[in-house]
Amino acid sequence: MVEPVRNEQQWPDTTVDSGEFTVSLPPLVEPAAELTVDEIRRYSRHLIIPDVGVEGQKRLKNARVLCVGAGGLGSPALMYLAAAGVGTLGIIDFDTVDESNLQRQIIHGQSDVGRPKAESAAASIREINPLVKVEIHNTALDRDNVREIFARYDLIVDGTDNFATRYMVNDAAVLLGKPYVWGSIYRFDGQASVFWAEHGPCYRCLYPEPPPPGMVPSCAEGGVLGVLCASVGSIQVTEAIKLLTGIGEPLVGALTVYDALEMTYRKIKVRKDPACVLCGDNPTVTDLLEDYEDFCGAVSPEAEAAVVDATITARELKEWQDAGKDVFLVDVREPAEYEIVRIPGATLVPKGEIMSGEALAKFPQDRQIVLHCKTGVRSAEALAALKAAGFRDAVHVQGGVIAWVNQIDPSLPAY
Repeated sequence: MVEPVRNEQQWPDTTVDSGEFTVSLPPLVEPAAELTVDEIRRYSRHLIIPDVGVEGQKRLKNARVLCVGAGGLGSPALMYLAAAGVGTLGIIDFDTVDESNLQRQIIHGQSDVGRPKAESAAASIREINPLVKVEIHNTALDRDNVREIFARYDLIVDGTDNFATRYMVNDAAVLLGKPYVWGSIYRFDGQASVFWAEHGPCYRCLYPEPPPPGMVPSCAEGGVLGVLCASVGSIQVTEAIKLLTGIGEPLVGALTVYDALEMTYRKIKVRKDPACVLCGDNPTVTDLLEDYEDFCGAVSPEAEAAVVDATITARELKEWQDAGKDVFLVDVREPAEYEIVRIPGATLVPKGEIMSGEALAKFPQDRQIVLHCKTGVRSAEALAALKAAGFRDAVHVQGGVIAWVNQIDPSLPAY
């Protein structure tokens, strides 16, 4: 998912600016004592670059880098960090490889389907470069473990795909004084930056608050061009190498915005926000939040209220259908998703048309209205809009299409 970029018209004289700027920083890590003959042979194309050389390669060898997520961005990031000779790579991911991942998560293969992503990624890294030490964290990153895990590494590469984890990664990095390289992707658009509060802004300086629930769809909802992951992931690795070795001008205080369809890059200056609640002059956030999911609002308060006593399971929906109940089943996803997989009998009415009121005339007053989406978030928001319009008896399906596939018809594709 890609966040909407703040601009000068919306926030005059605050954090976002355009123009030329440079930032040079000292190397993040000290060099290792030496390179072995095998390392000299393997990294020879680095060694002959004057800006990298033997000294830079020794720094890479001595570096410890953690990649949060082994998915779309984590795949190319981990592969190129390994190939570059980063001495220790940490991988944290609690998910397993699904067939729908393979279109973009190139560190995994067909034989890895069902395997923990962290383990699959580690095996690929060892094949790419057996000289790299891999540390596997096959767990979900949360408030209880993020400090301990981050403290073991020099640099964090953020490949997450949800706002709750992004804010937690940022907050933990700031509180621990760690730099991290951030990336974001959606359809044909990408963003990348380096956040390091000691030398520039943090993520909250650019995005003080998460967008309203449903405003920014995830890649699972809106899709992503697979190769975009490689483009943005490569930018992240480039920034990591620059930080570790102290070469070039890293994206500290800068946001790169990439449009793959137009093949354009924009570089936007981002200034540290003195009013930032985390890294500003008078911070009010001095510890990790108790609940990042709550902070980011998985659904709006209206949706939370709407689903109370108005939520059914996939099995209940099937029972209603089998019993011949007069159900008006509505799929609130997008047309492309509807073409991939659908619950039998569902009528497509995209969420946007419901929220705008455009589609309200399509809903009958004398039938049981049942909404569903992929997982239940969008249908909850649509349910709130319907109830506000007077459809008091409408309900939605908990877990959406994914629940239907898992509980009712596993032969359908779980996209």
